[in-house]
Amino acid sequence: MITLRAVDADGDYEAWRGIRMAVEPNERAQTVAELKEAANPDRLLLLAEVDGEVVGSGVADRSQFPGAVFLCPRVLPAARRRGVGTVVLRALAEHGTALGLGTASSGVEDDGSLAFAERFGFIEVDRQVEQVRRIGVEPHPEVPVGVEIIPVVARPELWRVAYDRLARQAFEDMATVTTIEVPLTEWEQEWITDPAATFLALADGEVIGCAGLLPDEDHPQRAENGLTAVRREWRGRGVATALKRTSLAWAAAHGLTEVYTWTQRGNADMRQLNERLGYQTRTISVTVQAPLPLRPG
Repeated sequence: MITLRAVDADGDYEAWRGIRMAVEPNERAQTVAELKEAANPDRLLLLAEVDGEVVGSGVADRSQFPGAVFLCPRVLPAARRRGVGTVVLRALAEHGTALGLGTASSGVEDDGSLAFAERFGFIEVDRQVEQVRRIGVEPHPEVPVGVEIIPVVARPELWRVAYDRLARQAFEDMATVTTIEVPLTEWEQEWITDPAATFLALADGEVIGCAGLLPDEDHPQRAENGLTAVRREWRGRGVATALKRTSLAWAAAHGLTEVYTWTQRGNADMRQLNERLGYQTRTISVTVQAPLPLRPG
């Protein structure tokens, strides 16, 4: 018998994270503290059990795409093809409908998951490309004339300044199907995890760029690249390269062996920059969307 329950106690959060890491082992999972901090009335975290054993999980929350709910059902490989994913998906979609949203958005990384999504009316709208970089000897870069690079920990108040000065412009320019919407609270909670590993580029005291790493407490040898962005008037002048090389140097100095990053299919410039820095493509994730309510499947 399949049963669902909302995540509540610390043990539930750990179980939810366990499914997340088992299904997506190459990706950083939020810590229990981060999950609690990100909790809000619109976010739903579920655990799925079969005969009392946790075999799946799910998350649904307002998407960064306006009018959409982001949802993701996950099921352990040994428990698939038993209806668990369908039960979780429907519960998440119903949550999105209850929020008054008309579209469901998700991402899939293999043919089986894509076929499962298509049964419920999901279609491909974009692709995300994961690139990976092995860390070796990483010297600190030369910085363009007139530019200073500092860690956020040195000027923490500038991270909020970067939201208005830099991030909003970057979100407008992202090669996404629609412009994403990131509230300030999410920017401060989820787009930075370690101020010492996140860097800002300044010119005449003004924020003109950012880049950095999101360390993985479960796998200390790796980290995910955070947002790399440069103001339009400073692009093409080596700022992004200097920021990313600063991040790589930090990774080497702190014993990391791997960093990885995601870019949109349409963001060829960033992928080419990553390739020049030694990144290699590892995974393609298909972004899918479907109208709510979902079709029967």
